[in-house]
Amino acid sequence: MRLYVTWTSPYARLARIMVLEKNLADRIEVIEARTRQADSPYYAINPSGRVPYLVREDGSGIEDSQLICRWLDHLDGASEFDHPQGDDGWETRRLEVLARSLMESVSVWVRQHHLPAGEASPTTLTHERDRSRRLLATLEGETTHPALTGPINMAQVTLAVALDLDRRLAAFRWRDDFPGLASFAERLAPRPSLSATLPPGPPIS
Repeated sequence: MRLYVTWTSPYARLARIMVLEKNLADRIEVIEARTRQADSPYYAINPSGRVPYLVREDGSGIEDSQLICRWLDHLDGASEFDHPQGDDGWETRRLEVLARSLMESVSVWVRQHHLPAGEASPTTLTHERDRSRRLLATLEGETTHPALTGPINMAQVTLAVALDLDRRLAAFRWRDDFPGLASFAERLAPRPSLSATLPPGPPIS
Protein backbone atom coordinates (compact mmCIF):
# COMPACT_ATOMS: atom_id res chain seq x y z
CA MET A 1 0.00 0.00 0.00
CA ARG A 2 1.07 3.58 -0.61
CA LEU A 3 0.35 6.62 1.53
CA TYR A 4 0.83 9.96 -0.22
CA VAL A 5 1.69 12.86 2.08
CA THR A 6 3.49 16.15 2.35
CA TRP A 7 5.80 16.52 5.32
CA THR A 8 4.22 19.78 6.48
CA SER A 9 0.53 18.84 6.23
CA PRO A 10 -1.03 18.27 9.67
CA TYR A 11 -3.69 16.10 8.04
CA ALA A 12 -1.07 13.88 6.46
CA ARG A 13 0.74 13.80 9.79
CA LEU A 14 -2.33 12.22 11.40
CA ALA A 15 -2.14 9.36 8.90
CA ARG A 16 1.63 9.02 9.35
CA ILE A 17 1.11 8.81 13.12
CA MET A 18 -1.44 6.04 12.64
CA VAL A 19 0.97 4.06 10.46
CA LEU A 20 3.50 4.13 13.31
CA GLU A 21 0.97 3.52 16.09
CA LYS A 22 -0.35 0.44 14.31
CA ASN A 23 3.12 -0.87 13.33
CA LEU A 24 2.30 -0.73 9.63
CA ALA A 25 5.58 0.70 8.34
CA ASP A 26 6.47 -2.60 6.65
CA ARG A 27 3.14 -2.69 4.79
CA ILE A 28 2.73 0.95 3.78
CA GLU A 29 5.14 2.99 1.68
CA VAL A 30 4.97 6.68 2.59
CA ILE A 31 5.54 8.84 -0.49
CA GLU A 32 5.92 12.61 -0.73
CA ALA A 33 3.35 14.05 -3.13
CA ARG A 34 3.86 17.15 -5.25
CA THR A 35 0.84 19.30 -4.53
CA ARG A 36 -0.25 22.79 -5.63
CA GLN A 37 1.85 22.50 -8.78
CA ALA A 38 0.55 22.67 -12.32
CA ASP A 39 0.56 19.30 -14.09
CA SER A 40 1.88 17.42 -11.06
CA PRO A 41 1.95 13.65 -11.73
CA TYR A 42 0.25 13.24 -8.37
CA TYR A 43 -3.02 14.49 -9.89
CA ALA A 44 -3.22 11.30 -11.95
CA ILE A 45 -3.21 9.36 -8.68
CA ASN A 46 -5.54 11.61 -6.70
CA PRO A 47 -7.45 14.09 -8.87
CA SER A 48 -8.28 16.35 -5.91
CA GLY A 49 -4.56 16.83 -5.24
CA ARG A 50 -5.09 16.71 -1.49
CA VAL A 51 -3.16 14.74 1.10
CA PRO A 52 -3.20 12.29 2.72
CA TYR A 53 -4.26 9.75 0.15
CA LEU A 54 -4.01 5.99 0.68
CA VAL A 55 -3.83 3.56 -2.23
CA ARG A 56 -4.87 0.16 -0.95
CA GLU A 57 -3.71 -3.25 -2.13
CA ASP A 58 -6.65 -3.58 -4.52
CA GLY A 59 -5.71 -0.27 -6.17
CA SER A 60 -8.60 1.72 -4.73
CA GLY A 61 -7.88 4.99 -2.97
CA ILE A 62 -9.06 6.63 0.22
CA GLU A 63 -8.95 10.37 0.83
CA ASP A 64 -9.55 12.27 4.10
CA SER A 65 -7.37 11.89 7.17
CA GLN A 66 -10.18 10.84 9.50
CA LEU A 67 -11.30 8.08 7.14
CA ILE A 68 -7.75 6.91 6.47
CA CYS A 69 -6.90 6.81 10.18
CA ARG A 70 -10.02 4.83 10.95
CA TRP A 71 -9.31 2.36 8.13
CA LEU A 72 -5.71 1.85 9.25
CA ASP A 73 -6.81 1.39 12.84
CA HIS A 74 -9.17 -1.40 11.78
CA LEU A 75 -6.75 -3.04 9.34
CA ASP A 76 -5.53 -5.63 11.84
CA GLY A 77 -9.00 -6.27 13.26
CA ALA A 78 -7.95 -4.88 16.64
CA SER A 79 -8.92 -1.22 16.74
CA GLU A 80 -7.12 0.88 19.36
CA PHE A 81 -8.40 4.35 18.46
CA ASP A 82 -12.12 3.78 17.90
CA HIS A 83 -14.51 5.98 19.81
CA PRO A 84 -16.02 4.16 22.79
CA GLN A 85 -19.68 3.28 22.95
CA GLY A 86 -22.33 5.48 24.51
CA ASP A 87 -21.85 8.95 25.95
CA ASP A 88 -18.08 8.56 26.22
CA GLY A 89 -17.92 8.09 22.48
CA TRP A 90 -19.85 11.27 21.82
CA GLU A 91 -17.49 13.15 24.11
CA THR A 92 -14.35 11.97 22.30
CA ARG A 93 -15.99 12.83 18.96
CA ARG A 94 -16.92 16.28 20.25
CA LEU A 95 -13.37 16.99 21.37
CA GLU A 96 -11.85 15.57 18.19
CA VAL A 97 -14.00 17.89 16.08
CA LEU A 98 -13.07 20.85 18.28
CA ALA A 99 -9.38 20.05 17.89
CA ARG A 100 -9.87 19.62 14.15
CA SER A 101 -11.45 23.07 13.95
CA LEU A 102 -8.30 24.49 15.53
CA MET A 103 -6.17 22.59 13.01
CA GLU A 104 -8.22 23.91 10.11
CA SER A 105 -8.05 27.50 11.35
CA VAL A 106 -4.29 27.52 11.81
CA SER A 107 -3.77 25.68 8.50
CA VAL A 108 -5.57 28.47 6.65
CA TRP A 109 -3.46 30.98 8.58
CA VAL A 110 -0.28 29.17 7.52
CA ARG A 111 -1.33 29.04 3.87
CA GLN A 112 -2.01 32.78 3.90
CA HIS A 113 1.54 33.39 5.12
CA HIS A 114 2.89 31.28 2.26
CA LEU A 115 1.24 33.43 -0.40
CA PRO A 116 3.39 35.82 -2.44
CA ALA A 117 3.73 39.35 -1.14
CA GLY A 118 0.52 41.29 -1.62
CA GLU A 119 -1.70 38.25 -2.11
CA ALA A 120 -2.46 37.43 1.53
CA SER A 121 -5.82 38.65 2.80
CA PRO A 122 -5.57 40.83 5.94
CA THR A 123 -9.21 39.99 6.65
CA THR A 124 -8.53 36.25 6.52
CA LEU A 125 -5.38 36.56 8.62
CA THR A 126 -7.25 38.46 11.33
CA HIS A 127 -10.22 36.09 11.20
CA GLU A 128 -8.11 32.95 11.58
CA ARG A 129 -5.92 34.48 14.29
CA ASP A 130 -9.00 35.44 16.30
CA ARG A 131 -10.77 32.14 15.64
CA SER A 132 -7.73 30.16 16.79
CA ARG A 133 -7.58 32.15 20.03
CA ARG A 134 -11.25 31.43 20.75
CA LEU A 135 -10.71 27.74 20.10
CA LEU A 136 -7.60 27.67 22.27
CA ALA A 137 -9.53 29.27 25.11
CA THR A 138 -12.31 26.71 24.76
CA LEU A 139 -9.88 23.78 24.59
CA GLU A 140 -7.99 25.11 27.62
CA GLY A 141 -11.17 24.52 29.59
CA GLU A 142 -11.32 20.91 28.37
CA THR A 143 -7.80 19.82 29.31
CA THR A 144 -8.97 18.00 32.45
CA HIS A 145 -11.66 16.09 30.55
CA PRO A 146 -11.16 12.31 30.91
CA ALA A 147 -11.04 11.96 27.12
CA LEU A 148 -7.93 14.15 27.08
CA THR A 149 -6.26 12.70 30.17
CA GLY A 150 -6.91 8.98 29.69
CA PRO A 151 -5.61 6.43 27.18
CA ILE A 152 -4.53 7.78 23.80
CA ASN A 153 -7.34 8.42 21.32
CA MET A 154 -7.96 10.41 18.15
CA ALA A 155 -9.11 13.49 20.06
CA GLN A 156 -5.74 13.62 21.81
CA VAL A 157 -3.73 12.96 18.65
CA THR A 158 -5.65 15.57 16.66
CA LEU A 159 -5.22 18.19 19.37
CA ALA A 160 -1.49 17.48 19.71
CA VAL A 161 -0.99 17.84 15.96
CA ALA A 162 -3.00 21.07 15.87
CA LEU A 163 -0.99 22.58 18.72
CA ASP A 164 2.29 21.63 17.05
CA LEU A 165 1.45 23.99 14.20
CA ASP A 166 3.28 26.66 16.20
CA ARG A 167 6.34 24.96 14.71
CA ARG A 168 5.09 26.08 11.29
CA LEU A 169 3.85 29.56 12.19
CA ALA A 170 5.68 31.77 14.65
CA ALA A 171 2.62 34.01 15.04
CA PHE A 172 0.66 31.08 16.46
CA ARG A 173 1.90 31.69 20.00
CA TRP A 174 -0.17 29.92 22.61
CA ARG A 175 2.05 28.11 25.13
CA ASP A 176 2.47 30.97 27.62
CA ASP A 177 -1.22 31.86 27.67
CA PHE A 178 -2.73 28.38 27.94
CA PRO A 179 -0.90 26.36 30.61
CA GLY A 180 -3.34 23.46 30.53
CA LEU A 181 -2.77 22.96 26.81
CA ALA A 182 0.98 23.38 27.32
CA SER A 183 0.96 20.58 29.90
CA PHE A 184 -1.14 18.42 27.57
CA ALA A 185 1.30 18.97 24.69
CA GLU A 186 4.31 18.24 26.89
CA ARG A 187 2.75 14.97 28.04
CA LEU A 188 2.20 13.71 24.49
CA ALA A 189 5.37 15.12 22.90
CA PRO A 190 7.65 12.16 23.83
CA ARG A 191 5.32 9.63 22.20
CA PRO A 192 7.44 8.07 19.41
CA SER A 193 4.79 8.42 16.70
CA LEU A 194 4.49 12.14 17.40
CA SER A 195 8.18 12.92 17.78
CA ALA A 196 9.00 11.02 14.57
CA THR A 197 6.50 13.01 12.49
CA LEU A 198 7.18 16.60 13.60
CA PRO A 199 6.96 19.14 10.77
CA PRO A 200 10.37 20.14 9.40
CA GLY A 201 12.04 23.50 9.27
CA PRO A 202 11.80 26.71 11.30
CA PRO A 203 8.42 28.42 11.67
CA ILE A 204 7.49 31.16 9.23
CA SER A 205 7.24 34.56 10.87
